Amino acid sequence: MIIMPNKTEHRSRMPLGWKKIRFRMKSGLQRLRLRNMPLRYQLMLLFLLFAIVPSVGLGLLVNWTVERIVERQVEGHTMQLIGKVNEALDSKMENLQNMTYLIAFDPDIRAFMEGKTEFDGHTGAAVSSGVSNQSTDQDQLYGIKQFLQGFTTLYPEIAGIVLVNGNGDYISNEMYPKTNQSLVQEQWYQGASRNAGIFTVLGQPRQRNITTHVRYKDSEIVSVARSITDETSGRVLGVIMIDLKLRTVSQAARDVTLGKSGYVMVTDAEGRSVYMPDNPLVEQIPSAWFPSGDSGIFNAETDGKELLFMYQSSSFTGWRTVGVFPARESIAEVRQIQFYVVSFVFVVCLFGLSASLRFSSSIAQPIFRLMSYMRRAETGNLRSGRWSDRADEIGMLGRSFNRMLAQIRQLMSLNELRERQKRDAEMRSLQEHIKPHFLYNTLDTIHWMAQRKGVDDVSEMVGALSRLFRIGLSKGNDFIPLQSEVEHISSYLQIQQTRYRNRLQCELVIPEELKELFVLKLVLQPIVENAIYHGIKGRRGPGKIRIEAKVQGHKLVLTVQDDGAGMSSERLHEMVQLLATPLESMETQEAGQGGKSYGMLNVQARLRLSFGEEYGISLNSREGEGTCVTITQPLMKELPQALQFDTEGRRDSQ
Repeated sequence: MIIMPNKTEHRSRMPLGWKKIRFRMKSGLQRLRLRNMPLRYQLMLLFLLFAIVPSVGLGLLVNWTVERIVERQVEGHTMQLIGKVNEALDSKMENLQNMTYLIAFDPDIRAFMEGKTEFDGHTGAAVSSGVSNQSTDQDQLYGIKQFLQGFTTLYPEIAGIVLVNGNGDYISNEMYPKTNQSLVQEQWYQGASRNAGIFTVLGQPRQRNITTHVRYKDSEIVSVARSITDETSGRVLGVIMIDLKLRTVSQAARDVTLGKSGYVMVTDAEGRSVYMPDNPLVEQIPSAWFPSGDSGIFNAETDGKELLFMYQSSSFTGWRTVGVFPARESIAEVRQIQFYVVSFVFVVCLFGLSASLRFSSSIAQPIFRLMSYMRRAETGNLRSGRWSDRADEIGMLGRSFNRMLAQIRQLMSLNELRERQKRDAEMRSLQEHIKPHFLYNTLDTIHWMAQRKGVDDVSEMVGALSRLFRIGLSKGNDFIPLQSEVEHISSYLQIQQTRYRNRLQCELVIPEELKELFVLKLVLQPIVENAIYHGIKGRRGPGKIRIEAKVQGHKLVLTVQDDGAGMSSERLHEMVQLLATPLESMETQEAGQGGKSYGMLNVQARLRLSFGEEYGISLNSREGEGTCVTITQPLMKELPQALQFDTEGRRDSQ
């Protein structure tokens, strides 16, 4: 017989398993919290956090800062090199410009440009109807050629010089037209004529109708030109064109290297190459790549390579000197610094991990030992623990723990002694209770004997004194009903009125509904005594004391007002300061430094200790008009069962 498993039982088991798994996962996550970890692991994590993380952050910051600084230095150095190349090229072109000025100032060349001397436009020979004129023109032609030959001799970088006037005639030692077409129609002539009198850099020649005896290629020379104008009319008389060998440009840029494979090239304003080294990274730079401005930096990708371009334009020639090099080469030095930074961070992490293990163990082990001693003390074994001679906080904590255990043992012994003394005091107190009863009974006997003999004033005095003692003792209670306090002060006033007779008048305003409230015992008698001895006694004629009770909010307010001598402002200020710290003021007076108003300070201290700082006595007095003393305490409709101490050491009635 095959017994099939109960499906409902299987389903009931599944949630229980999942609950266990979830409980274990939750417990594991709680243990992973920092506050739930052992102290050793907390110290390790915190040490690593405050030691390694800043080191890593510092390494990243240094890496980023160095990279920026190196890039700026590379850019600044490259721009300086490019500027030097530009200055060299501008210097060459300024020399050519000065050369054109010197050529234009020659009188024979000026006469040729103005058309006063006629030459064959194709052969350069003088043509004239007279023999003498022809000879003179031939001499002028020879002189001009010798004059131009001097420039090419002094400046070997010049490939050729040609002079062309407005008639199409030309003079040159090295250059001549390819065809019979007039040179005035050439683009270079027209371009120079448009910039009348201005030195113009034409760049490398392209498809021009003029060549040299050496047969320079167009890519091997650079042409410049300047038109000569009539000073009066401004008309263009002719053009001076000079071909400069490209090696002059290459000498300024060829020796400049940028990184391992970078170089410097020169382009014209349209981006066409004027000078480019062999095997360049880019054949031509489109003008659209260049940002606006005379100088700048930009990146571009060509043939799958990311290149960095730095350029600076010349305001004199209009050429751009461009530095070209792979972008990766600019951070080669940065990578070396990165390697040192990473090595430093790795060493710091390794050292930090070892130091954290050592540091956490040195702190956690004494704390674990202290925990074991505390668990032992919880069981009641107060034997002191063994500690090393460590002078740090851990050693101080251990020695303080041993002193605490010693004090606990001492306090336990002292407590046992005090308990025995307390029991002895209670026995003596029971025996001493017989004495107050004997006093009450004696006063009652005197009271009835005075009544039998008809001495009523003595009888009333003794009765008032008996009631005064009986209520004052109150079986040791600290709180009594307001009715009892009123009877007590009435007995006291009866005795004082017997003494002062008509000089003392009293008025009690106590509502019936307030007489069942409980008050602190003996709060009125010291106040009334001060009113009699310092107020009524100090004035002329009879005085009056008014005692009133009323409720304000949750407070019971008792006022004692007299129309006696009052207090001066200095005395009132002194009393307010004394009442602010009643206990200290009482200690001062007990030490023999004055004993005025001791009873009022006693009442203030008992009120503060019983109910808190917001309750107590407040004074209001004017000299010659009287004094009003206000006593505030909380409403108590029931006798407090116990007195507790609050966090500041004050007793709080419950």
